[in-house]
Amino acid sequence: MTVKIAIAQIHLEQGQKVTLENINWQEFESILEDLGEHRHSLIAYYKGVLEIRMPLPGHERAKVLIGDLLKIILDELGLEWESLGSTTFKSKKMLVGIEPDDCFYIQNYRAMIGKQRLNLDVDPVPDLAIEVDLTSNTQISAYQALAIPEIWRYKNGKLEISLFQDHQYIDSPISKAFPSLPVIEGISLFLEKSKDLPMNALRREFRVWLQTAQKT
Repeated sequence: MTVKIAIAQIHLEQGQKVTLENINWQEFESILEDLGEHRHSLIAYYKGVLEIRMPLPGHERAKVLIGDLLKIILDELGLEWESLGSTTFKSKKMLVGIEPDDCFYIQNYRAMIGKQRLNLDVDPVPDLAIEVDLTSNTQISAYQALAIPEIWRYKNGKLEISLFQDHQYIDSPISKAFPSLPVIEGISLFLEKSKDLPMNALRREFRVWLQTAQKT
């Protein structure tokens, strides 16, 4: 006997994740609608496998800090950008859906100015996505399907950069978006500092560090 339950009956505590298998596209769309837009959970879907995860507070703080430090880099370099945060990027054609912790359009920022609706059949994917403690094969598969050029992943106390090359992600010591900057060193260092510093002080110190790094 098959027992069906409503998605609203699934209750996740902070830090927990649930994986649902054999979910077709129509069911995925229905689940997204049931979950609603005003929620704290994040989803990842790839070819029938759906993950729903509830982040921890530490996860959220790291996500915000990495996004803030990235914005400082963009500001110091005089680059324009757009962010769609944890928008749901989905493609029925590829049977994929992903909600990054944060994402940025840098090369393609003009296409996102004032954007209210997203259609990946015509709109570009983000140039850079941020994920904190990304360990899931489903999420990686979803990113590969969408071919997002660069992922910044924070896990085990340090930043890792993965670049999309030849249909897969390759670990890289440098950022494709900022090849002349020691991004991994700087952001890893200041996330460690964040254990003792409030956010605004951390951002001020990072800006000074970045200005020095640009001169060397």
